[in-house]
Amino acid sequence: MSSSMQSSYLPATTESIAKAQEAKDASESISILYQVLEDPSTSADALRTKELAITNLTSYLTQENRAEELHNLLTKLRPFFALIPKAKTAKIVRSIIDAVAKIPGTSELQISLCKEMVEWTRAEKRTFLRQRVEARLAALLLENQEYTEALTLLTGLIKEVRRLDDKLLLVDIDLLESKLHFSLRNLPKAKASLTAARTAANAIYVPPSQQGTIDLQSGILHAEEKDYKTGYSYFFEAFEAFSSLEDPKAISSLKYMLLCKIMVSQADDVAGIISSKAGLKYLGPDVDAMKAVADAYSKRSLKYFETALRDYKSQLEEDPIVHRHLSSLYDTLLEQNLCRLIEPYSKVEIAHIAEMIELPIDHVEKKLSQMILDKKFAGTLDQGAGCLIIFEDPKTEEIFPATLETIGNVGKVVDSLYMRSAKIMA
Repeated sequence: MSSSMQSSYLPATTESIAKAQEAKDASESISILYQVLEDPSTSADALRTKELAITNLTSYLTQENRAEELHNLLTKLRPFFALIPKAKTAKIVRSIIDAVAKIPGTSELQISLCKEMVEWTRAEKRTFLRQRVEARLAALLLENQEYTEALTLLTGLIKEVRRLDDKLLLVDIDLLESKLHFSLRNLPKAKASLTAARTAANAIYVPPSQQGTIDLQSGILHAEEKDYKTGYSYFFEAFEAFSSLEDPKAISSLKYMLLCKIMVSQADDVAGIISSKAGLKYLGPDVDAMKAVADAYSKRSLKYFETALRDYKSQLEEDPIVHRHLSSLYDTLLEQNLCRLIEPYSKVEIAHIAEMIELPIDHVEKKLSQMILDKKFAGTLDQGAGCLIIFEDPKTEEIFPATLETIGNVGKVVDSLYMRSAKIMA
C-alpha cells in the first residue's frame, strides 16, 4: 500500500471530491482521494463517487509521473471491483493501464502490470477483460521486441476470440499479428493477418483510428513489396484519418507518404505536399528529414544524402521502415553515380573515383566489387595498382542466335524423319 494512503477515511461524497479539486497541490489532492477510497460504504452513491475518485486519482498520479503508485492502486482496488459491474471494472483497469503508458520509461512496468492482471482475471473468470489485457500485453511485448512470447500469446488468443466471434477485438489482434510477422520478416503471413483484419473490419463499424491503423499497415506492406504507388494511397488514407483525430500517428503517415514519392522518383512533389494546408500543420524534424532526403535525391548527391542521414539520424535511421527503404535508395543512388563516373574510362584509379564521389576509398572499392559480381558493368579490380579496369561490352553477333535456331530446327526435322522411318520399318 502506498505511503500516501491514510488509515482514516473521508466520506465518499461529492464534497470530498470537491475538496480534493480545491487542494493547493497535486500531492494533497492525491492524499484526499486515497482517503475517499478508504470509505467502507457500499451504497450506490458511494460507489459512483469512488469511481469518480479513481478517475481523478489516476489523472493526478499520471501528471506526477507516479507509475509505481498506479500499479499499486490497481492491486488495492481488487476488493472494490467485486462490488461494481464487470464492464465498469474493465473500463477502470484499462484506463489505469493507459495512464501508466503515458509515463515515459515504463514499458517493463506495463508488461509486469498486464501479466499480473491476466493472472487475476483468469482467477476471477473475467474472460472479456482478460482477452483485452492479453492483447495489450502482446502489443507491449512486440514493442519490446520479445517476438517469441508475443507470438505464443497471440496464437492462443486468436483461436479463443474467433470461437467467441468478437469482431472488434479480432481486428485488433489480427493487426497485431500482422505487425509481428512483418517484424519477423514473414511477409506472406503478415499479409494474411492483415486480410483477416480487413475481413473482420468489413463486418462491423470500425472507429476511424482503427481504420487508419489498418490503412497504415497496408501501406507498409505494399511499400515493402516495392508497390510504392499503392502504398502512397494507403498512407494518404491513414494520414487523413489520423489528422482528423489529431493523432500523433499522422506524422508517421505523412513521413511514409513523402518516402513513397521519393522512391518512385517523384521527389519534386515532396515540397508541394509539405506546403499544402494539411502538410503545414505537421512541420517539424520528421518532415524536415524527408525534405532533406528529397533534395539530395533530386540533386543526385550522395554527399547531401549522407548529410541528411547524419543530421536527422533519429527520424531516419531509428525508424526501421524508413531506414530499410532509404538503404535501398542509397545503394541505387550510389550505383547510378559510380556508373556515370566510370563511363568515360577504360582504366581509372579507385582513389580518383572516391575523390570525385567524395566517399572513402574502401567503401567505393567494396561497392565496385559488388557491382562487378552483380554484372552491373564488365570489369575487374587491379588491387595491386589500385585501379579499376573496365571492359567494353562484347557485342553479340546477330548471326550466332540465328545459326543456333537453324540447327535446332534441323534437329527437329531429323527427329521427325527418324520417327517416320521407324514406323515404316516396323
